Parts: sequence; structure tokens; C-alpha cells
Amino acid sequence: MGFMDAFFRKRSSGNMAKDRLKFVLVSDRANCSPETMEMIKNDIIDVISKYMEIDTQGLDIQITQTESEGGNGNVPALYANIPIKEVRFHK
Repeated sequence: MGFMDAFFRKRSSGNMAKDRLKFVLVSDRANCSPETMEMIKNDIIDVISKYMEIDTQGLDIQITQTESEGGNGNVPALYANIPIKEVRFHK
């Protein structure tokens, strides 16, 4: 499946609702809107797709909490699991 197939494939309403809920929860943790999280995700996909073919079905981008290096408490951290199908070699 190509990159653009992810945008044109039919999805069940249950899967779409689950994805929307996931974005709401992630954006709440990051203290930004779901629209901003969607733009971040799309930007990450755009940049990585220049160099690699990725599996957009298996893509998982989340905001989590992690301990700061300075020991000043928890800070938001971006976690991205992006399955790579093929690396494109540029000259």
C-alpha cells in the first residue's frame, strides 16, 4: 500500500472514532489542541516520507510524560513509532 492509500481507504466509523479519541487524549497531555497534534503528525510523516517509505497504518505518535534530566519533575516527551518499509537512497 502506498503512502496516499492511507488517505483514500475506507475506514470503519469505530476506527475513526478511536483515532479521534486517541488524538484528544494525546493533545490533552501535551496541552495543545487536537488540530495541532494532527499537524505535527502530518509534518512528521511528510518529512520522513522524503527519505523512506513508511507504514502509515502502523504509525504511532504519542505525547508521554518523562522525568526531566535536571530532576525538576515530569515533562512532556514525544514518542514516535514509525515502521519503515523501505529506505530511499538519494545521491
